[in-house]
Amino acid sequence: MRKYEVMVIVDPEADEETVGRVVERIKGILSEHQGEVGSVDQWGRRKLAHEIDRKSEGQYIVVPFRSEPSALPELDRVLSFADEVVRFKIVRMEAA
Repeated sequence: MRKYEVMVIVDPEADEETVGRVVERIKGILSEHQGEVGSVDQWGRRKLAHEIDRKSEGQYIVVPFRSEPSALPELDRVLSFADEVVRFKIVRMEAA
C-alpha cells in the first residue's frame, strides 16, 4: 500500500452535514478497497487563490490515507461527480 493525501475544496455555503457526507464518502470508497484513512483535517473556510465558478472562498478538507493505486480511479470518479465539491487533488506522498 502507498501513502496518499487528498485535499478537497467544498462549496463555501455547504453546511457541516454536507461536509461530513463528503468525508464519509471518501472513507467508504477507501474502505471498499482495503484502504486506511488517517486523521481528517478540516481547515474550515479559506479564501481561494483565484475564483472558481464565481466563488472566492471554499471549505478545505485534507484526508491522508494508505491504499492500493487501484482505489484512485474510483475516488477520482466519485469526487468529480459530487456537486458540493469545487476542486480536489490527490497526491502521492514520498516514501520515507
